[in-house]
Amino acid sequence: MIGNDVIDLQQSRVESNWRRKGFIEKLFTDAEQRLIKEHHDPEIMIWLLWSMKEAAYKIYNRQTKIREYIPKKLVCSINTLNDFEAQGFVICNGNKYYTKTQISPESIHTTAVTNIENLDNIIEVEKKRIVKNENDIPYLVISSNTLKDVSISHHGRFEHIITISENQ
Repeated sequence: MIGNDVIDLQQSRVESNWRRKGFIEKLFTDAEQRLIKEHHDPEIMIWLLWSMKEAAYKIYNRQTKIREYIPKKLVCSINTLNDFEAQGFVICNGNKYYTKTQISPESIHTTAVTNIENLDNIIEVEKKRIVKNENDIPYLVISSNTLKDVSISHHGRFEHIITISENQ
C-alpha cells in the first residue's frame, strides 16, 4: 500500500502559523517536539514530520476505512536526515509505515509504504484513469476489472500522484 503528502512551503507560511501557542503541542508527541526544538530549521522539521504523518495516515485510512483526526497517534521516527532528504517510519495503532521524503526550498514531499522494499519502486502517474470508491479512496484503473492503489496529494503549487511500479 502507498500514501503520499506534499507541502508547498510558501503556501504553508500563508495558511499556518506554526508559532502560535499550542500548535506544536496539539500535533506532535513529546519526542517529535524535541526533534523540532533541536533542529537547525524548526519550520522544515515541523512540515517534515507533518508530511510523514499525512502520508502514513493515507495508508492507515485505506486499510481501516476509518477517518479520524489522530496526529499524535501517528508517531514519527527519523532514521536518516540531511538538507535534501529523510527516511524514517511512522507507527499508528501497531502498524508500521516506511517513509522517504524529498526536501527542497519550495516543498516537502513524503511517500509512505507498508513494505520497505517498495520505497525504491515508487513512480509518478498521470491523473487520467483515477477513480474513487465509496470511502473516497483513489485507485488507478489498469483494465476494466483491475484497480491499483494510488495516492494523490496536492498543496499550493504542487501535486503528486504516485503508485508502486510493477517492475520490481
